[in-house]
Amino acid sequence: MTRITVINPNTARAMTETVGRRARAVAAPTTAVAAVSPPMGPESIESHYDEALAVPGVLAEIAAGERDGTDGYVIACFGDPGLDAARELAAGPVVGVAEAAMHAAKLIGRTFSVVTTLSRTAGRAWDLAHRYGAAGACRGVHACDIPVLDLDGPGAREAVADLCARAVREDGSDVVVLGCAGMAAFCDEVADTAGVPVVEGVGAAVKLVEALVALGLRTSRRGEYAPPPPKRYSGLLGGFTVGGEGQTLRQAGIQAPFSTT
Repeated sequence: MTRITVINPNTARAMTETVGRRARAVAAPTTAVAAVSPPMGPESIESHYDEALAVPGVLAEIAAGERDGTDGYVIACFGDPGLDAARELAAGPVVGVAEAAMHAAKLIGRTFSVVTTLSRTAGRAWDLAHRYGAAGACRGVHACDIPVLDLDGPGAREAVADLCARAVREDGSDVVVLGCAGMAAFCDEVADTAGVPVVEGVGAAVKLVEALVALGLRTSRRGEYAPPPPKRYSGLLGGFTVGGEGQTLRQAGIQAPFSTT
């Protein structure tokens, strides 16, 4: 049995349940999915400030997963917050939903458009497209300007679906990428309206983690993703103090400064 932990970096339990349902819907029968969110942090992630303050909670959930023997992780926020730090700490693979969605989109079309939530997050989507080598394939980033926590409200699905169809018309893209984990439940409905394949990152990331685990592939411990050097952390971050050099988080036995779910 492969054990995957899907981490919703915000504290909205309803969104955690949404991404958990989507993850379990695509997971293999031999995969057990745990969907979790930290007990501290922002209720939604819609700014650089939100993203920065969500990262300690993500790392605390990685710590909990390592103590429980998790095989791999999905970070279920389109900004992929804390991805590099999580890879330093986790024994198994860690995949972000933006990373997974953009790679998947490039495999099934030459070009794609991203449909996201707020206009202010479009720059972050472009940053990640450049980081993942997808900027040349990304024809545009379009915002529906619906706050993350309102995605389950009246008319949200229709608005996202209409914007996806418009993005395809305006950009001439082959694929649409949904730019928020909270849109995970929209995928099939949006695809019908857009008329092209629609990729949502939660499902794509779960399948990538499954594949990496099945292939016996883990994050390289050489260079940048080696465990962080031993160092004392103070104050509220005291529980994140790292043990001896070369230890994984599981070996170091780090205890987070607050309980995780």
